[in-house]
Amino acid sequence: NSRSLGRPSKSLSPGEVVELINRFFEVIVTVTARHGGVVNKFAGDGALIIFGAPVAQEDYATHALACARELAGALVRDAPETPATIGLSGGEVIAGNMGTQERFEYTVMGDPVNEAARLGSQAKLLPQRVAASGRLVAQADPAERECWDVAYSVVLRGRDVRTDVASLRQR
Repeated sequence: NSRSLGRPSKSLSPGEVVELINRFFEVIVTVTARHGGVVNKFAGDGALIIFGAPVAQEDYATHALACARELAGALVRDAPETPATIGLSGGEVIAGNMGTQERFEYTVMGDPVNEAARLGSQAKLLPQRVAASGRLVAQADPAERECWDVAYSVVLRGRDVRTDVASLRQR
């Protein structure tokens, strides 16, 4: 989940906004594909990226976390006007074609989607603007886990239990 334009879009011409958003999404699509993820949808200046659906993916946690690490750097380098936040979660979701006869779309729904959005808000508090659930990091392979540290634990909005918030390890 990535959000936020650096400058208010009302100060840009419509053409400038489109060019900026297209560059932002180009980075997201390219990096996501490299890590075996799928950009499920764009919403305004955000994106929902999924791993492990529609095709099962072994070690989706490692792929998602590695993608987020690369995305964080690529967005700063290639789309610096769009400082994004990235929130990552994992777990079971409902995935499939949903909607009506007039408008069907493949999407995912469930607690991990909501948690990722909440972690995207937490990412604003972190130096590299990336927040992952500690549970997701624990599922990754050992080499990927070495790139992350639990920064703190918090009760996310709409939840009753604490979530460990992991951030990219400072090198």
